[in-house]
Amino acid sequence: MNTPPASSGWDYEARLLAVLAVCVSVFSFLYYYRHGDVLLYGDAVAHINIARRVFDSKTPGLLQLGTVWLPLPHLLILPFVLSDPLWQTGAGGSLPSMAAYVLGVVGIFRLARGVLQRSGAPVGETRMVAWSAALLYGANPNLIYMQATAMGEALYLALFIWAVVHFGEFVRGEEKALTKCGWCLFAACLTRYDGWFLTVAMAVGILVVGGARKPSAPGDDGVALSLPRRRPSPHQPVSRRKMLSFVLLAAAGPVLWLGYNALIYRNPLEFANGPYSAKTIEQETRTVNPAKGNLPAAASYFMKAAELNMGVTSWQGRLWLALAMLGSLVAWFSGGGRAALLLWVPLPFYALSVAYGSVPIFVPVWWPFSHYNLRYGLQLLPAFAIFTPLAISFTVKKLSALASLPTSAKQRSLADLVALTMILLAAGASYVAIWHDDPVCYREASINSRGRIALEAQLGSLLLKLPPQATLLMYLGNHVGALERAGIPLRRVINEGNHRVWKHPADPGGLWERALADPSACADYIVAFEGDRVWQAVQGRPLTPLVEIHSLGQPPAILYRGRIP
Repeated sequence: MNTPPASSGWDYEARLLAVLAVCVSVFSFLYYYRHGDVLLYGDAVAHINIARRVFDSKTPGLLQLGTVWLPLPHLLILPFVLSDPLWQTGAGGSLPSMAAYVLGVVGIFRLARGVLQRSGAPVGETRMVAWSAALLYGANPNLIYMQATAMGEALYLALFIWAVVHFGEFVRGEEKALTKCGWCLFAACLTRYDGWFLTVAMAVGILVVGGARKPSAPGDDGVALSLPRRRPSPHQPVSRRKMLSFVLLAAAGPVLWLGYNALIYRNPLEFANGPYSAKTIEQETRTVNPAKGNLPAAASYFMKAAELNMGVTSWQGRLWLALAMLGSLVAWFSGGGRAALLLWVPLPFYALSVAYGSVPIFVPVWWPFSHYNLRYGLQLLPAFAIFTPLAISFTVKKLSALASLPTSAKQRSLADLVALTMILLAAGASYVAIWHDDPVCYREASINSRGRIALEAQLGSLLLKLPPQATLLMYLGNHVGALERAGIPLRRVINEGNHRVWKHPADPGGLWERALADPSACADYIVAFEGDRVWQAVQGRPLTPLVEIHSLGQPPAILYRGRIP
């Protein structure tokens, strides 16, 4: 085999690529940090403060992780937000995303090398495709912005990519990779619910691969002990122990989360149908979903979001999609890259989620002509990054064959250079246009955060004028950023997190419930946003309003005086 094995991983090229990715990550973070864009996403603020309240709360502990959102991102953020400056600025939430970005870039490089190594491609073509794939992934402007925030996209993508890397190595006969794949899926399942769907897809794939191999003899655990093994064979039977290890690891994440919800909330599906779930929020806010109940329309909205993450104009997005589809066909018929076809798993998952799971996607070019959840389109970035170079390389080789050009080493190098040039031109045209118009994920965050940030800035400056030890009563679900920006410890605030969730159906003795029952007896000051639980609790009570804050598109915030020392 004249191609270096993809499983070598941390070789010189991978280390060089990692260094370059670190430079891009740090530079972009500093840029967005300097311009105050790290905390544009309301979800990023929420992720940081969920991690913070595990130790900074009137009722600290792991139960502050709550439900709905999976716990791993918050646990990774937690050590960094122990620092007040890293918490206030949001930098503590960015660090895990930045590390995941670097791992994702290296993972794409390794995955592309594995695809070409399996196909028996020459060294030059393998190197060209691998570096091109890493470039397309790591230079994407939307990913570069997202990895500078506390959002979970970069983390999940890294786990997704490495799960596919190890799955591909398992298909090639490296049985130890199956356990590594299981660990990646375990982490992915505790990061995003996408990982649950991916786990099912990979489990089916592993059953197919394992079923295609000859069964092992009884008692030998799938390993021929009497014969020396230099390199695993793709036809070797799968060890029952390795299969069991994979199943246990892959299933552990969902089982742990379902068990946690069942034990604490007395409802294993609390995250799906509880009071803070997407389903309940959709019903309460009556959020429009243009693809509700329509699977083809839902797939179309998701694909359009994916295209907008790759290019500004419609033709750019369609070109990326066409090239990725062609590259997928090349991977399928070559046989070497079939494992990489798992990179398309986000398409059915999000189509089902948008159509039936209360997860709408708004794209600016289709009704309702807005920006919402466009970042979900990034889930197909690995597919575009891997399959586009394959398609272009395949096209160049076929054109060379049709032109009856000689297949000498020099001609192959020239073909690789032509393919690389075409990839760079396609990426440059799309990515420069995205930077010119601002990445669509950045625009989504910026547009949707204007009123919220203005309100939080006013409220935060007001709260700083209060006595430094004063106790506040405030619902933190929507505007915890006011406390974060002002640097007010969460342990000074009675909030919905100070609730004994294991008490059902009600907990009149809980701190949150007692404060709502008699706000002026429990808190020095009360912050009520029109329509929230605190606002409902203060209606009809003889409380003195001190200040009322208004911001466009946001409910008014009213500061009341509570108990008088």
